[in-house]
Amino acid sequence: MEFFRIRRDIPFMRHALVLNAVSFVTFAAAVFFLVTRGLHLSVEFTGGTVMEVAYEQPADLNAVRKVVEDLGYLEVPVQNFGSSQDVLLRLPPQAGKTSGEQSAQLMTALKAQNPAVELRRTEFVGPQVGQELVQNGLKALGLVILGIMIYLAMRFEWKYAVSAIIANLHDVVIILGFFAFFQWEFSLAVLAAVLAVLGYSVNESVVIFDRIREAFRRQRKMTSVQVIDHAITSTISRTIITHGSTQMMVVSMLLFGGPTLHYFAMALTIGILFGIYSSVFVAAAIAMWLGIKREDLVKSSRKEGDQDDPNAGAVV
Repeated sequence: MEFFRIRRDIPFMRHALVLNAVSFVTFAAAVFFLVTRGLHLSVEFTGGTVMEVAYEQPADLNAVRKVVEDLGYLEVPVQNFGSSQDVLLRLPPQAGKTSGEQSAQLMTALKAQNPAVELRRTEFVGPQVGQELVQNGLKALGLVILGIMIYLAMRFEWKYAVSAIIANLHDVVIILGFFAFFQWEFSLAVLAAVLAVLGYSVNESVVIFDRIREAFRRQRKMTSVQVIDHAITSTISRTIITHGSTQMMVVSMLLFGGPTLHYFAMALTIGILFGIYSSVFVAAAIAMWLGIKREDLVKSSRKEGDQDDPNAGAVV
């Protein structure tokens, strides 16, 4: 399915050097903010107090958030849990206060707003649990990256695997850089979004690499640069359809999903935008710098006596 067809190939690789320089600067800035400012980790990673409270009527989450913010807790997750009457809160550790004191203070404030509120459960998540979550998250990220590299190396060739994984890491680091710079809360939901972006980005790279392989087979007189430009141009309509519809859904979550989905949708929004860019101007460009050629993907079947046959080795 195509909305339109571009008849003339767009010379994307003509601007690859400049765009790769922009990518490097953006990547370096993201790493700088990650090192100097770090991530604002949520209570799942740092430890804290998890509370579940219940109301007689559907809870007004905005009113609950106002009470929590008045106590000095900023950007605390407040969400329905199980039903519209149950509310789950995650409080970060506060200097000089125990978990019991935190929960008692919050319940006093909530009862002042609505005497019918009832504490169902309170639980302290220790730093040890948070550390395990960090380690497991990093292991999951590493396994995903390793699996992607093995898959691409088997399906295409090592040059494509290297270029695609650099492009994917480029996306991940830039997402983390945004969260470090703005000090947005980094939660398990955001980590899930980062892993989703990895898969989403590699899918776009695979589509472009498939088109490159097809173009090498069909367009035997084209240079490697011309083949890459042709492959990217031929996927533009597909990119607009798939990524445009996906981005519309993600932006809808960002605008109307509420605080619970806000940072999850923000990570996906940034990741999808940079995923499209990196698949074209990072993955394809790095593959070009690594010197991809027809022989990497298309094995020659010509024999010595076939040199003068113009149809020898043609793929139909």
